[in-house]
Amino acid sequence: MASRSAKSIFSPGFTSSPSHQPHPNSKSSSISFLRSRSRSTDHAGLTISLQRSSSSFCPYSQSLTLSRCLAITNALKTTEYSHETKSGDLDGTVSSETRPRPTILVSEKLGEAGLELLRSFGNVDCSYDLSPEQLCEKISSCDALIVRSGTKVTRQVLEAAKGRLKVVGRAGVGIDNVNLQAATQFGCLVVNAPTANTVAAAEHAIALIAAIARNVAQADASMKAGKWQRNKYVGVSLVGKTLAVMGFGKVGSEVARRAKGLGMQVIAHDPYAPSDRARAIGVDLVSFDQAISTADFISLHMPLTPTTSKIFNDDTFGNMKKGVRIINVARGGVIDEEALVRALDSGKVAQAALDVFTEEPPPNGCKLVQHENVTVTPHLGASTKEAQEGVAIEIAEAVVGALKGELSSTAVNAPMVPHEVLTELAPYVVLAEKLGRLAVQLVDGGSGIKTVKVVYESARDPDDLDTRLLRAMITKGIIEPISSSFINLVNADFTAKEKGLRISEERVVVDASPEFPVHSIRVLISNVESKFASSISEHGEISVEGRVKYGVPHLTRVGSFEVDVSLEGNLILCRQIDQPGMIGQVGNILGESNINVSFMSVGRTFRRNKAIMAIGVDEEPDKEDLRKIGTVPAIEEFVFLKL
Repeated sequence: MASRSAKSIFSPGFTSSPSHQPHPNSKSSSISFLRSRSRSTDHAGLTISLQRSSSSFCPYSQSLTLSRCLAITNALKTTEYSHETKSGDLDGTVSSETRPRPTILVSEKLGEAGLELLRSFGNVDCSYDLSPEQLCEKISSCDALIVRSGTKVTRQVLEAAKGRLKVVGRAGVGIDNVNLQAATQFGCLVVNAPTANTVAAAEHAIALIAAIARNVAQADASMKAGKWQRNKYVGVSLVGKTLAVMGFGKVGSEVARRAKGLGMQVIAHDPYAPSDRARAIGVDLVSFDQAISTADFISLHMPLTPTTSKIFNDDTFGNMKKGVRIINVARGGVIDEEALVRALDSGKVAQAALDVFTEEPPPNGCKLVQHENVTVTPHLGASTKEAQEGVAIEIAEAVVGALKGELSSTAVNAPMVPHEVLTELAPYVVLAEKLGRLAVQLVDGGSGIKTVKVVYESARDPDDLDTRLLRAMITKGIIEPISSSFINLVNADFTAKEKGLRISEERVVVDASPEFPVHSIRVLISNVESKFASSISEHGEISVEGRVKYGVPHLTRVGSFEVDVSLEGNLILCRQIDQPGMIGQVGNILGESNINVSFMSVGRTFRRNKAIMAIGVDEEPDKEDLRKIGTVPAIEEFVFLKL
């Protein structure tokens, strides 16, 4: 067991979380990418202190910097497009005047301002409505591709590029139509334009709120049918009504500002929104359940993730006030559309206004679209002239920057890392992300996550460690499960600051093998409530700790309880009275539902006292299975976690 030294420092770094039990075939190497004199900084919401670092050997270059190592493939490919003129080069370098201009394929309509910017840098090919086969044929001669939502950038497209394609630009926010994994594999950077359409989307949400409050669409259709039905289309006033904004990011906060101007009472739910930012515009942050149960109008501005998919379903609608009105200009998949039809038919939901759908366009005869109490628009949230021009400029700037070799803050996939480095870091990167993912799922309540501390235990001198990649992966694990953000080394700090998330790092020197850079990683989240009280440390923080054993990430501590479970599949944590037969009882409940148990581990404080049972399961238990586990008399609390 490693012993901790009194020496500890705060510093950022690029860590590989080590294993105190290394894999028999693992190879060690000392990697240090940080070369800086001691200085203190608060960068992108991260409290860190940089220490003077000594050089250590990297097999790819003895002076290889972090950004060069991470972007080595893209950087080498894009330097040929630099616009800096090198007059008088005597080393055989080709001057920028003789270098070929990059070819940029624009497969869907883009604003003229963006096209002009692209033409000033490269050769622009505007070819619209390409079939998948035509796109694959064209892409091999292109250095950049700009798409909207209609073009599918599949693995086949990226393979057809034969390594020439350097950047894909998505003119908009969502990137469901781009295969990120394949893009990263082929060294292709993916960038988007997340800010330019914020006001347009917010204005459209307000327009839909007003439209359903006063039955604008229904009254319009009635008059065009030759009717005059004033009594039928009596509306409701917005003044004094409660609006719940579900997702308090850029668009959600703009909707809140405008709704306050209309005299509405605004509440919001977002686990990451800083409460002081919400209070500044007169908005109260509340829990999900409180938001949906008290609101007269509910406006959705959350991303579509596995956590939010069909989060508005029969159960959710059942907890709402009768006569609630729902507006969605975010993502169609967050609503169970069949459940919404049932809620409309029963009168639980009085009206809905939808700009987005699970399938776009919706099929002919769609009950939801045809429903009398539903107002629909064909995904017009970002469709204003001003927004379209803004998106065009934003994506053009990002693409040109990428072709110059610059790493954009709007990059949504990680730059390429040399294979050998990725191989060594792989299990530690996985550990970091899963600890972040596990910790955020333990958070309960609507106050929001503001402060995260990461503690790295290592036998190495802190100057030899650079934990930036691990910090990025912890940030990824914390933010991605309930956000549309895609986190990597390029945008982790930027995204954390944008969401008001402050991450501090501490290094603790321990007596362990220096062969591996890190002995353990501990993630602590402060000033939040927990769904699982046993995860709270003696200092009042949610605390989870892990290590890599034989190349596999393991959870080794939850709160004050020691456990030893592989972070694979899904996890059930139970706090129980330590007594015989507990494993069998829970195992039988899961077995009856054909749920395979991959492992079990019990950590306890004292014999016959309290214990934590950690159960790994291959399948996800349904609500009834979890209810049965909760009825076992000796189980005091439990939580199901997706890893």
